[in-house]
Amino acid sequence: MIEATWELIVVIIGIALVFDFTNGFHDSANSISTVVSTKVLSPRRAVLFAAFFNFAAAFGFGVAVASTISKIIQLEIVPTAVIPYIVLGALLGAISWNLITWFFGLPTSSSHALIGGMSGAGIAAAGLAAIKWSTVELVAIFMIVSPVIGLACGFLFMVLVLNLTKNASKASAERYFKKLQLFSAASYSFSHGTNDAQKTMGIILPLLFAIGYAGVGTDPNHLIVPTWVILISYAAIALGTLSGGWRIVKTMGYKITKLRPVHGFAAETAGAATILGASAAGIPVSTTHIICTSIMGVGSTMGTSTVKWGVARSIVLAWILTIPISALIGYIAFSVIRIFIGY
Repeated sequence: MIEATWELIVVIIGIALVFDFTNGFHDSANSISTVVSTKVLSPRRAVLFAAFFNFAAAFGFGVAVASTISKIIQLEIVPTAVIPYIVLGALLGAISWNLITWFFGLPTSSSHALIGGMSGAGIAAAGLAAIKWSTVELVAIFMIVSPVIGLACGFLFMVLVLNLTKNASKASAERYFKKLQLFSAASYSFSHGTNDAQKTMGIILPLLFAIGYAGVGTDPNHLIVPTWVILISYAAIALGTLSGGWRIVKTMGYKITKLRPVHGFAAETAGAATILGASAAGIPVSTTHIICTSIMGVGSTMGTSTVKWGVARSIVLAWILTIPISALIGYIAFSVIRIFIGY
């Protein structure tokens, strides 16, 4: 079997950063769709704004989510030399699903695509025992729970805002919330970085562990994240955000419901609070799911007919398919890779 080398690890880390870039590219809509659709910022300024706060999250949060992701594969069970190839198969599965859903303008979860890819590639390599199912179960539970929290928070926060501003004129409220939306968009972009950039860190750690890199420690259940891994992960996701994913911006900013600055402020604030709570707890959630349902919750305060539930159903269907399809692609990718490495 072909042994893992430094050169191979560098190449796979490069591919991991490509995934991180596509994550930012795919999920830029999460951070900017509301401020673009409400015309608070121009598209160009919006992506610069979001990218800055995506990267700023590197200096303001821990690495609990990265630790969770690094434990999906049972490193003590899988042969060390095979770990890089599992990660490679996982990345191919996740990147493929990101590109497919970007093409169709569907705001799906890069996080779930990565977890699906890792599960599929791990099973192809060493069977069901290769996966730490308690971690996958945690993600699966919050795949259902976090969107519900986002929906409820969006609805309740919007009701609160409407009650607090019921005596304000529409014109003065618009001016006020355009300013406030800059704060909420910054908070959301920051929260997006705290959760999503850490997922790339979490797949780089097993690569470094596989070649005995001293900087990550020797216990597969308690790997340390080197500073350089943190910085390159946040830089890659910020560059992806700068590139923008305009197909998905149109879906989230215009097709789910009609947004004004007050709605954008409420949706972003509710989404940011939900994601920051999950990041603090080390739970890898879908920032895409949360902002989508936050927008739906905010929109439903204007009446359920204002939310385009047909579009919402298409989005939810794509969410359901994300883990199984990316797992299937990851499984196939590793099955092809093993032919070349003689495993």
